[in-house]
Amino acid sequence: MDLGIGGRVAVVTGGDSGLGRASAEYLLREGVRVVLSDLDDAKVRAAAQELSALGEVRAVAADLSTREGADTLRRFADTAFGEAPTILVNAAGVTGATGDFLDIGDEGWMETIQADLMAAVRTARAFIPGMRAAKWGRIVFFTSEDAVQPYVEELPYCAAKAGLLNLTKGLSKAYGADGIMVNAVAPAFIATPMTDAMMEKRAAELGVSFDEAVESFLAEKRPGMVRRRRGRPEEVAAAVAFLCSEQASFITGENLRVDGGAVLTMAS
Repeated sequence: MDLGIGGRVAVVTGGDSGLGRASAEYLLREGVRVVLSDLDDAKVRAAAQELSALGEVRAVAADLSTREGADTLRRFADTAFGEAPTILVNAAGVTGATGDFLDIGDEGWMETIQADLMAAVRTARAFIPGMRAAKWGRIVFFTSEDAVQPYVEELPYCAAKAGLLNLTKGLSKAYGADGIMVNAVAPAFIATPMTDAMMEKRAAELGVSFDEAVESFLAEKRPGMVRRRRGRPEEVAAAVAFLCSEQASFITGENLRVDGGAVLTMAS
């Protein structure tokens, strides 16, 4: 399928690994020019170098938990290819503070919200004006199964992702008339460095192998995942690329689950 976005400029945050990198790869294969961003300068530049075989890609380090970081990203992206980006894929995020609700202080809550909600607010605010001027735009946020199916041990993350889901719907209403389609992709338990770390910790706590930790996690924590495995990054990236495309010109305000059935209800 021709996605009709060859030659456009995209910004992909959280791009040095995991779902951000996989999304960048899919966009590059469609002829999109990509600005890749993440916190670690060396890592994001290495990722860009590896992806450069697929197309035009530039790298910049930016801390999106601050307004200054978002401004740095915007200034770089606006000049990297000589035109303002019209695609934004916001994959930056962290698991954040976890544990018993009563043991998580304000600092843990605010750090999680800054990374998982406010970073998305800042990047959208930075790039929507250029999309409005172009009368065309695509924004894809990464929510999670946790946005609609919270887990008690990671409530800051759940609350931030629920807020991001609401932001998705709100921005779709605010800027749809400008030709900007705003959607979310909701992955669940994908094979990324984030879930690798979760399973390594679980394996150590239970005294089992990594694979046994994954198997027990699926059985105990994710009974709805009918495929009985972690998802693959490319399975999520394919959904992201579609939502960025001309083929998705009548889809906005949606939360597309790529979760193997993890969410057990019909709630969006």
